[in-house]
Amino acid sequence: GYISHLISAIDIALWDIKGKVLGAPIYDLLGGPVHESVPLYTHVRDISFGKGIDVLIEEAKLTVEAGYEAIKTDPFPNRRTMGETYYGANMVERMEPKAIADAVEWMEALRETVGPNYELLVDAHARMDVASAIKAANAIEHVDLVWFEEPTHVENHNSLRQIRENTSVPLCVGERHFTRWDYDEILRDRLVDYIMPDIAWCGGISEIRRIASMAETQYIRVSPHDALGPVAIAASFQASIAIPNLYREECLHTWFKTFEKVITPMFDIRNGSIFPNGRPGLGIELIPEALEEFKIDADSPEAQPGWWNSSNKSTNAWATQDDD
Repeated sequence: GYISHLISAIDIALWDIKGKVLGAPIYDLLGGPVHESVPLYTHVRDISFGKGIDVLIEEAKLTVEAGYEAIKTDPFPNRRTMGETYYGANMVERMEPKAIADAVEWMEALRETVGPNYELLVDAHARMDVASAIKAANAIEHVDLVWFEEPTHVENHNSLRQIRENTSVPLCVGERHFTRWDYDEILRDRLVDYIMPDIAWCGGISEIRRIASMAETQYIRVSPHDALGPVAIAASFQASIAIPNLYREECLHTWFKTFEKVITPMFDIRNGSIFPNGRPGLGIELIPEALEEFKIDADSPEAQPGWWNSSNKSTNAWATQDDD
């Protein structure tokens, strides 16, 4: 939890300091890059944003034009943003047939838009019961997915094992896991095909390297999760380019215009991949005066433990705003 977050921040900062003292990128201190660049996957709007398939198609086309070769979306209703009565879909409960049918329609429209060879990923945000997860996975299997992410809550590995045994869709977990100990049984029993540790939550660069090495022994690929800002992206990049069993690094490419305001230099992104810039440490510097725009008041709900929840409407603005 919060202790792991704190350790992650300290670890990333220490690697940055070490790289800058030695005049070397962090990836060189990790043994050197094993990829020329780090490929990214990005997001299009989830169905729970309520914008409809036309908006999905428009966003998908723009993402393809921007050079990205992999997209993730959540095609299942989410009570946080759609309301608790929407098809009866609630957290860790049965997914109604209408909800699954809509998810199929959503994914078929996305597949038709991007073509047969484009990589598609689905995120269920850990909110289905086991039976619903199995039905949902099998219902969208024909769309040809890279993975089905967090079909149910991750605490119960037997649930994940049951889903694994009843679908051929590749599975992914990891953003709700922390240190290597959380991954041990999952990797040892090959309950998933991909893992997605978050470098800002799992223990930093040091720990994500250990987790990736554990996954490598089981031929499981690593795709660092991202839900934070440019420092986390930079840290994930430094680790990712030195990870042999890398799949892709997650990003929300629509945030990059904001990142340009607060870091220098901006990431070298070409055709949906980040390329190394050779600069020491994390390869970036924060712009202190630019950070003022993004300060959060210490007394605001966003600054309190547990603020990220469905009952706090002020913190759901990211999910309901019209960012066109």
